[in-house]
Amino acid sequence: MIRYALRCDRDHEFESWFQSSTAYDSQVRRKLVTCPICGSAKVDKAIMAPRVVGKKGRAAQPPEAAATTAPTQSAPTSLMMAQERELRAKLKELRDHIVKNADNVGDRFANEARAMHYGDKEHRPIYGEASPDEAKSLIDEGIEVSPLPTLPEDRN
Repeated sequence: MIRYALRCDRDHEFESWFQSSTAYDSQVRRKLVTCPICGSAKVDKAIMAPRVVGKKGRAAQPPEAAATTAPTQSAPTSLMMAQERELRAKLKELRDHIVKNADNVGDRFANEARAMHYGDKEHRPIYGEASPDEAKSLIDEGIEVSPLPTLPEDRN
């Protein structure tokens, strides 16, 4: 998993996790990465410093320097970890709510959504599977769709 610092074309900054750099590139090309603040799909990687510390880097630092810098480095990390855990818990709660209260229509999602939108079927909450092209077509027709939140631990 890779965490990227991202920025949209309106200068909103946010972070997101990706399976790999290739997965990030693919999702950006398909406009699946959007700003959580404004919804813009014009997203780029922001400048970020890597958090890699080798054995040489730790050994070269005098003990008193290590003691003075360690607390400032761990505080933001633990805060980010707490925020990340909270976000994951909220995403899991949202996904569980949708799964509990909506019908899983599987790969018939696009057809079901269209039928409800055009009045051929009664409106009800649904979820299922759609290809990126199907999702784009639905959106182009004015049919609101959103991806179901998926968390990294769901793939394990």
